[in-house]
Amino acid sequence: MRAIQFFSQGGSEVLEVRDLSRPTPKEGEVLVRVDYAGINYADVYQRNGQNPATLPCIPGAEGAGTVVEGNAELTPGTRVAWLSQPGSYGEYLAIPAWKLVALPAEVSTQEAAAAMLQAVTVQYLTETSYRVQSGDTVLVHAGAGGVGLLLTQVLKHKGAIVISTVSSKEKAELAKAAGADHVILYTETDFVAATRELTQQKGVHVVYDSVGLTTYLGSMAVLRPLGSLVLFGQSSGNVPPIDPMHLCRQGSLLFTRPTLAHHIADAEGLKHRSQRVLGWLREGVLRLRIHQVYPLEQAAIAHTDLESRQTTGKLMLAVSQTAKNEWQGK
Repeated sequence: MRAIQFFSQGGSEVLEVRDLSRPTPKEGEVLVRVDYAGINYADVYQRNGQNPATLPCIPGAEGAGTVVEGNAELTPGTRVAWLSQPGSYGEYLAIPAWKLVALPAEVSTQEAAAAMLQAVTVQYLTETSYRVQSGDTVLVHAGAGGVGLLLTQVLKHKGAIVISTVSSKEKAELAKAAGADHVILYTETDFVAATRELTQQKGVHVVYDSVGLTTYLGSMAVLRPLGSLVLFGQSSGNVPPIDPMHLCRQGSLLFTRPTLAHHIADAEGLKHRSQRVLGWLREGVLRLRIHQVYPLEQAAIAHTDLESRQTTGKLMLAVSQTAKNEWQGK
């Protein structure tokens, strides 16, 4: 099979196309043909050294495809998606059966690859990290990114007032189309001052911050007393240690740094969260925006594009020939 590997951590140039042996499933595993692999910042962090990696490494943890060698429940031909299985940038993948989500007829393989990881992230952000209530005022950083657009849609579905920060006028239009009530162009306006003004100096109930280093202090500054900062990424760099007394002085703030793995660590958690997401997709709560689909061989270009922070919506790799034909409209 063909797969993307890197042998040392560094820039996108370390990603290589390799010919490898097809994996053999172990007991309890299922072999799937990978049709689409999702591209996420976690892949970038693994590649550039922010997160650990066992070398040589096939990146990617999210995708959707078709069962090749299955079991009694997941028979060959079943369409499935997964959220957290290393090695997804390859044509075949052996996965523990409990990690697979069987897809209903109403959800396409491409939609599942585009939605599942980011939408499950939105699910735990809004229903576990901070349980959003109707009438809450929420600040979403990177509101035109893949998670940001889905997050805004779910927040509006729950009845929240959404303030979104973006870097360009084009992204502002996307955030508005997703349902944001107010959009702040942070390249032209101080988001702290603008957010305080929009909330009549009261502050927001929660900030969802995936940017990290350049935003976290401002995020705390716009929270109302007893507000929550949910830091779920660090696209601008890692946040340094936070003095608990700073949280106290800012208004007894709550701070959490959640990650996907802990929320889908067992079959029960994965089933609950994935079924919530599939329900949102079937009901039309979520409207997906796929920024671009790249052939597997262009994984390095896809990483460069993602890191430029100029993309909007989801980036994916078309891995199998079936996916490449679908993507090219054949």
